[in-house]
Amino acid sequence: MIDPGSTYDLVLTGCTALRNNAGKDPRFEPNTTIAITDGQIVAIGPDGDTPPACAELVETAGLVAIPGLINCHTHAAMTLFRGVAEDVPVHSWFNKYVWPMEVNLTEEDVYLGTLLACAEMLASGVTSFADHYFYMDAAARAVEESGIRANLGWAFFSSMGSEGVAQSADFAQRLNGSANGRITTSLAPHAPYTVNDEDLELAAEHARRIGVRVHIHAAENLAQTESSVDSRGITPIEILRRTGILDAGTIIAHGCGITDPDVPVLARYGTSVGVAHCPKVYLKHALPPLTPIRALDAAGVAVGLGTDGVAGNNTLDILESMRLTAMTQKYVEEDATWMTTGHAINLATTQSAATFGLPNDIGALEVGRRADIALLDMSGAHCQPIHDVAAALVYSARAGDVVTVVSDGAVVLRDRKLLTVDVAAIRAELSGRLDRLIDISHGDQIQRYDP
Repeated sequence: MIDPGSTYDLVLTGCTALRNNAGKDPRFEPNTTIAITDGQIVAIGPDGDTPPACAELVETAGLVAIPGLINCHTHAAMTLFRGVAEDVPVHSWFNKYVWPMEVNLTEEDVYLGTLLACAEMLASGVTSFADHYFYMDAAARAVEESGIRANLGWAFFSSMGSEGVAQSADFAQRLNGSANGRITTSLAPHAPYTVNDEDLELAAEHARRIGVRVHIHAAENLAQTESSVDSRGITPIEILRRTGILDAGTIIAHGCGITDPDVPVLARYGTSVGVAHCPKVYLKHALPPLTPIRALDAAGVAVGLGTDGVAGNNTLDILESMRLTAMTQKYVEEDATWMTTGHAINLATTQSAATFGLPNDIGALEVGRRADIALLDMSGAHCQPIHDVAAALVYSARAGDVVTVVSDGAVVLRDRKLLTVDVAAIRAELSGRLDRLIDISHGDQIQRYDP
């Protein structure tokens, strides 16, 4: 409860706050005050007659407060390739466009692309993201400057030789816990079809030694799983088990090709393994089936929400991912009672925090959690009238409804204005780089997509 005799760093008053989102029946409490000190929620309760003493007061009457949203899988700097590879099959998307363009990247490109991504995410209520990309020291610089929270992994393929896994491990060790704790790290092997078992085993060993997770694409679609079974006799998930990746703790990107026998395997690692579901890219690339959320849910395996990179998704909007997940899950299961609004919110908060690797630190408005908070103005015509706040949040709210964002106790977005990132300056800096970035005339690519 709020102590009227205490002085806090930051106080939010008057909001309708999402509470008890650990289950599938969330509760929203009106007229709530949230008190923050040292980047942590230290008190939360009903508004008093007067706000408590604080260094900074934000009046949030009429706004809905939710835990800062979490993007469990993306490639942030791919903002640089937004809209370049559209309406093509996935093999062409990789081999004719994205992987040839990624040859052009420089460290400064990745810094600018990541900073733009941080701006987009913060403005849409996303306060944490798990990133799997290259030049990650540059990404870390963007994270530190923007004030967002991130889990960063330096991606590698076995085609890079021994340098790939060594670079990923060195980065993970150097940067873990940096930016005043806002940066955590992962080892980031690309996938079982681009990283051999020896390098996967080495990545798992490094992750256990450093005390971080492994962030990897696996069983991205059913065709990949079938290819693995045909060539090796085992599924990609079984490869992760045998190489120790699951023992280290894992963010599994996509998992649409997870089979029925894979589910109990993942369930044995339920407290340290999560699957990042990015529905929009599966729909755009026409890659059925979707992640088997119902089976994973029954087995107690966390499923978090992600976007994947902007080159495929076009946005970094987790509200959109939540809405698409709720609708497509009902559709594929042919069950209107499945994936309720409360369950969708649970995926976007509690389960995303578990998938991200910080189940007790983010994902809820509770005392002791880091103060990552998004406040939405849902008074617009597209949300009104509100009979059910959960339904309005899942099916009606838009990224543009986010008006104020607190990340690790600091206000980074106020009245829809970013305080930490100058988007106009980034746009101006990128204008002279775009032709070079999307040039594919050189004929090179960083890897061949042939799972």
